Amino acid sequence: MFKITPVQDKASADALLSACGAKTKENAFVYAMIDVDSGDVMGISQFEIFGDYGYIFDLKPRIDLDDFEAMFILGRQTMNFIDLCGSHVCRANIDAGDVALLKAIGFKLSNGVFECDMTGFFDGSHCSGGHK
Repeated sequence: MFKITPVQDKASADALLSACGAKTKENAFVYAMIDVDSGDVMGISQFEIFGDYGYIFDLKPRIDLDDFEAMFILGRQTMNFIDLCGSHVCRANIDAGDVALLKAIGFKLSNGVFECDMTGFFDGSHCSGGHK
């Protein structure tokens, strides 16, 4: 079991980002996925909101851990927060995380940047209710 929590202390954020092979971006939000039983970091997301869009700099697991499903949940949680803040487009660097993961959570590559239109993505209106 795990929990996803915002990290507001700079020293803690720096240590968690480092454990996941990421460098601190000034003024960025950091979410950490923490294993409830051990207290160990499982992964991080580092992102910023720029008014009409959010930008994910990093979506990375701890260096020695590979848990695709957990990272999927962390990625979607990050996108949901960005969407709830009123920014319905999300972008990510091509090296923000595993390419297969970025595609699985909804990103498409466009002009060298991953992008996802999240309009209706989290409220169910994006889905037509059937398979095409």
